[in-house]
Amino acid sequence: MLISGQMKRLLLMNAVSIVIFNYIGIFVNLFIWEKNNSISEVVWFNLIMFITWTFGFAGGYRLLTSYTTRVLIRINAFCGAIVFLLLSVLELDNRLLWITIIAIPIGIMWGLYAVTQNITLSVYGKGKDFEQYFSIANIINQIVSIINPIAFALIIKWIGYSGSFLLLMLFVALLLIVSFHIPSITLAGESERLFRRFRFRLVFSSSALRWMVPSFMATGIFLQFQVLFALVFTFTVSEDKLVIAILNVLNACFAMGAMFMYKRLKVREGTWLFIGTIFVSIGILLPLLPKAPLLIISNILTTIGMFYFGTIWNTRQFRIITKQTAIQQAHIFLWRECFLNASKILLLILALSVKEINGGTFIQLILLALVCALMVPYFSGKSMEMFERQP
Repeated sequence: MLISGQMKRLLLMNAVSIVIFNYIGIFVNLFIWEKNNSISEVVWFNLIMFITWTFGFAGGYRLLTSYTTRVLIRINAFCGAIVFLLLSVLELDNRLLWITIIAIPIGIMWGLYAVTQNITLSVYGKGKDFEQYFSIANIINQIVSIINPIAFALIIKWIGYSGSFLLLMLFVALLLIVSFHIPSITLAGESERLFRRFRFRLVFSSSALRWMVPSFMATGIFLQFQVLFALVFTFTVSEDKLVIAILNVLNACFAMGAMFMYKRLKVREGTWLFIGTIFVSIGILLPLLPKAPLLIISNILTTIGMFYFGTIWNTRQFRIITKQTAIQQAHIFLWRECFLNASKILLLILALSVKEINGGTFIQLILLALVCALMVPYFSGKSMEMFERQP
């Protein structure tokens, strides 16, 4: 599988970043959960993170009008250092304020990371590059998901959370070093200002682009449901860090198997997207019977489904977006992130009232996530149909 040097450097940045984000996704959420076993505290952390992520993403594109992607990743590394320093030393009586302070720099990190990935892909990606990139990125993600949880679970058992936070500083330092080697991209040379002609009607000017909008919204809702409650389901099964790590490794192994099938079988894109949606849908429904084995199976099915879904959904969208000019791409990515994060924030606001995973509010969220998941293949298919009709 041939891939350009610029893409390889982007994948290197991703590999280092994924170690940090994978740790945050599992162990920082667990660190918050262990105090009170409160779903609402985990939800609050993710809610603040996504709000900040949205502003960080917009701010990242604004910074690109004067600086380069390398500067964004250096700021990213700086925020990572702040996160792990705060986790090591900050103690507050006000629990929600403490969670908010921790979540803000993490949200900025995600926003700047997303900007760098999106603009690098849009500049250097051509044709099959997108499918190759997302496939390799998924492989890297799953390898990290296998090694990272076990390694850090053992480290936390040996030296505690504080020691692991300090160890993560090494990966932050490595990310800073990597920032000097990623492709240097800027919007400084563009004649058109970033937020000129930014109105929705002007940005989404074709049918292919307009059909992407409901796809953003539906995807954001069911994706956030899966990500949030996969954590809660795992923490419900056990609070032992090694058991939690093993469960995450199990999910990653099944995802690796899904990747193997994806490479071996000659199946159309739309079929893979449909298969992914079915796996996700079954995974969403299983928690209606909140028994430990079914919660584990739910996580496995949604992990497999999300591999197929994420690879095809992202590939299709980048294929359409990269046909636009650099500024038009920036506009679409800004709107895309706003729509995705707005729908994720909506789901999280609704989830704030969830007290247990068998109550009425939780069942309503399951049904909402299920409907959204089943709608995405239709929206995605219509978008590609309109795109292929364009001259």
